[in-house]
Amino acid sequence: MKHLLSLIAASLLAFSFASAQQPQTPEEQEKQLMEYIDKEVERLSNTLKMEYWQEFYADSVLVHDFHAMQDELKELQASKVTNADMYQQVQDKWSENIYNAFHKFLNEDQWKKYLKGGAARDKKARDKRAEKALKAAAELKNGGK
Repeated sequence: MKHLLSLIAASLLAFSFASAQQPQTPEEQEKQLMEYIDKEVERLSNTLKMEYWQEFYADSVLVHDFHAMQDELKELQASKVTNADMYQQVQDKWSENIYNAFHKFLNEDQWKKYLKGGAARDKKARDKRAEKALKAAAELKNGGK
């Protein structure tokens, strides 16, 4: 899971600083993302001793959710959003989707290993950020009381 969050952070930084450094073509970005996903599926498969059909699901989930996340991050960037919390919310949304999808196809032992591998810690951090955002929204709704 650390690797997933690293990719998320790296993709966010790549979008934010693309103009300051050598620009990557969309093809290069796509190739880099697909290479990362392939490596992540292989790592998960080896760590969790996945069946071939589980590898297929893991690959499908990561491909879909990472592309969807990238699309949302690009929309924020195109809208000139500077609030880092909004970028974090997008990352958390798609990380949560990945977490929930993996729970559906991993068996009990694999799920325990997945959680011990960092997914539980990441989930706790996401939940904590979500709770903080809800409290802030409630305070705004109540006039800051």
